[in-house]
Amino acid sequence: MTREILNSSFDYVTYIRTTPEKLWEAITDNRFIRQYWFGAITQCEWKKGSSWRMLHPDGRLMDSGEILEIDPPRRIVIRWQNEWHPEFMAEGPSRCTIELVPMDSAVKLTITHEMERADSKFIAAISAAWPLTLSNLKSLLEAGEIAVTTHPGH
Repeated sequence: MTREILNSSFDYVTYIRTTPEKLWEAITDNRFIRQYWFGAITQCEWKKGSSWRMLHPDGRLMDSGEILEIDPPRRIVIRWQNEWHPEFMAEGPSRCTIELVPMDSAVKLTITHEMERADSKFIAAISAAWPLTLSNLKSLLEAGEIAVTTHPGH
């Protein structure tokens, strides 16, 4: 008998008026990330096999993982493990795929965050967090300032 693995997944697509290179920089440069990701700090060399860490503004570990694939300025795949919430940690690692596709004067940004677990509480939580973060990213690149200054879940 074959056991079917049920996945939890969150997909988000937005279009940002910028270039793939500028969007790539905003996704991988800690100075940009801190501005739109509510002060979060990232530590990564952005190479295949590199460790990846995201810290709360006060330095506590939020998430960790590894760069599984990277193809600048088109695609990044991160093995993503929540480190601060015991219930999310217990679910194990997830996989986050970030894809950039140029379209006229904009870039189509697709985030797919998934886990081989049915009804993941972590995927449910990030399905609320990603839209806020990506709205800030879009506003920062298009208008020069973020839209939301405080994350309601923190």
